[in-house]
Amino acid sequence: MLDLLLTKDMDGVAGLWAEHGTAEFPFAAGASPQRLAGREEVRDYLAGYPELMDVRAIPAVTVHHTERPDTIVVEFTAHGRTVRTGESYQLDYATVITVRDGLITHYRDYWNPLAAASAAGTLPELLDSLRSRAAR
Repeated sequence: MLDLLLTKDMDGVAGLWAEHGTAEFPFAAGASPQRLAGREEVRDYLAGYPELMDVRAIPAVTVHHTERPDTIVVEFTAHGRTVRTGESYQLDYATVITVRDGLITHYRDYWNPLAAASAAGTLPELLDSLRSRAAR
């Protein structure tokens, strides 16, 4: 999956999902979804990613095996360039992945929405969204 991300093959990344597999982002904020249901929602979500973030390297990857043979925890760091601003970034991720028959059935990604928005050049929009939500 990380190799496909580096080559910006988002369709290939989505193809790793089981038809009814899910992706969850427990820390998502603002306009980012907290849950995607099914391969096609994952595909739609990933479609515009290369226009936001230019991932250039994933220098650190640690895989933790669990007591469940179908589940791993992966920690990784991504380095790249923000397309909107041209600024470089580094983002850290911790992801829990469950597979069946070689396809992802459940993907839970713990990433920092403030760091991601800052890297993407959208931090002011995220903060405005959070302020307006808090005002309700």
